[in-house]
Parts: sequence; structure tokens; C-alpha cells
Amino acid sequence: MRLTRMHLSLFLREPEAMFWTFGFPIIISAVMGFAFRRGELPESRIAVLPGPGQAELIERLEDIPHVVIAEALDETEARRSLLSGKLDALLIGTDADGKPVLLLDPDRVEAETARLRIELALRGPGDDFASIEHPQGNGSRYIDFLYPGLLGLNLMSTGMWSVGFAIARMRQQKVLRRLLVTPMRKSSFLASLFFARLVFLILELSILIAFGVFVLEIPFRANWFSFVAVCVGGAAAFSGLGLLACGRSQTIEGASGMLNFVMMPMWLLSGVFFSYERFPDVMQPIIKLLPLTALNDSLRQMMLEGQSVVDILPELGVLGICGVGSFLIALKIFRWQ
Repeated sequence: MRLTRMHLSLFLREPEAMFWTFGFPIIISAVMGFAFRRGELPESRIAVLPGPGQAELIERLEDIPHVVIAEALDETEARRSLLSGKLDALLIGTDADGKPVLLLDPDRVEAETARLRIELALRGPGDDFASIEHPQGNGSRYIDFLYPGLLGLNLMSTGMWSVGFAIARMRQQKVLRRLLVTPMRKSSFLASLFFARLVFLILELSILIAFGVFVLEIPFRANWFSFVAVCVGGAAAFSGLGLLACGRSQTIEGASGMLNFVMMPMWLLSGVFFSYERFPDVMQPIIKLLPLTALNDSLRQMMLEGQSVVDILPELGVLGICGVGSFLIALKIFRWQ
């Protein structure tokens, strides 16, 4: 308990640490949340050069949602606008069969979207569909998918950095060498780092969830007790990884490099910003064994679908093995100096 109080005191004396633990996650959540909250499709800017059938083609394009007809009186200027990205597509006339000639850059996503909208206009809006429906309500938006991933990412980052950085700083400042002569066990010292992290975890989660639910209108269908328990399990797993990664780091720079080395694959593969199912099938078993993948899947299933702890036992197993295993290995390899 005294060790835990010491770590808390050291943390509270550093305004930078307070900002990166509480302020920065809120800023990231706000930026990402407001950027993807509405989920509006981007507009396609399309120009039609004067010629036979121009008026009819413009009229049909105007019936397509998210299409903006740009004025184009000169072909040279219109082609320049297409090259610079001001236009997504350009219709410059008709061929011998009377079909419009389309100019665009096929490597641009915006151009491909514009082509699909032009094709829809040429054959008539809705000709291929009995009806077009859009999912409504909370849980169907991209921000609803994204926010649990941001929570998991924040638990990983703050858990690993707060623990790993603390060890590296104390070693570089020669504090660990002084603790070596005390009748203190390594397990007590390492566990105190984890308990100090838990003290701020509840406050951190409360702020982030309140912001997501009340400001961004993210659905929260989970049982509160179960949700907090899963978050504590995730924090424990990443605190253990932080202990393991920095158990022998001699400098803050070395600890930073090791933490980034461990976290980077999970940043890219664990489905924070997009579904990891897009990766090849051969990678799926490996991705599902990553602790951040297990945590993100658990948070999404609980928040968006209201599933219980029983439904996410495989994910909890991954977190448990990661947390206990990394702590035990860290206990073996840790050195005071």
C-alpha cells in the first residue's frame, strides 16, 4: 500500500502525465467522434461539357443524391480541374454510338464513386432496386464501431506506458538501486505499479464513457459491473505487458522503443479503426490471440449488443493468460539494476 501511494504521488506531481492519461484521450475521442458522427457520404463533383444531350444528362445527374454539377465551359480548363482534383469526373461528349465519354482517374476512390453515380444516372435512379433502405438508430454508425476500439486503444496505451515508463524512469534516476537494499519483494513492487494504475482507471473510464454516451450518443447496453470487470482485466493484461517490456530497460529511450515495438502490431491489426476480418484468413488466428483484439471484441459485444461475460469467455481467456503470464515472466526477468 505504501508503494502504491508512492506511485500515485509521483504521478500527481507530473502535469504531463495527467494530461496524457485524461486530457489526450478525450481530445482524440472528440476529434474522431465528431468527424464520423454523422456518417455523411462525400459529394461527387462532376462536370458536363456543352454538347448534344447535355441538358438531359445534367437533369438526370441532379436526381442522384450527393452529386454536384460543376460549371465547365472550356474543355482545357475542365481537364486541368480534373487533374488537380477539383473535379471527380468529366463528361466530354458522346462517341459514335451516342454514349457519353467519361474522363476520370481510376486510382482515386472519389473518381470511382463518381463513376458509379454516373452509371446510376444513365440507366435511371432506382432501376435495379425495389427499394433502398438505410440502417437507422444507434449502433449502426461507424462511430459506434469506432468508439469501443478507442477505449481499448486507450487502455492499452495508458496501461503499458504508465507502468513501463515508471520503471524506466526510476531505473534511470537510480531509485531502483536504493530500493534494492530494502526488505521489499519484487512482486510487491511490480504489483504496486498495477494497483496505482487501477486507481485512475475508474475515473478515466467514467469520463470517456460519459463523453461517448451523452455527447456522441454511443449506445451502452452492457451491465456496468461486468463492463468494469472486463476493463480491469484489460488494464491488468496491458500493465503486465508493460512490466515485461520494460523489466530490463536501462533508459527511457530504450523503454519507449520497446513499448512501441510491442504496441505497433496491435495498433495495426487489432481492429481499432476498421474490422480485422479484412486481413487474409491465414492471419486471423494470430490476430485473435492479440490482447487488444480480445479487448476490442469484448467491449464492442458488451456495449453494442449487450452480451454478458459468459458470451465473451474466449476473449477473457486471452486477456487472463496475457496478464498472468506476462506478470510471472516479468517477475522472473526483472532486475533492480
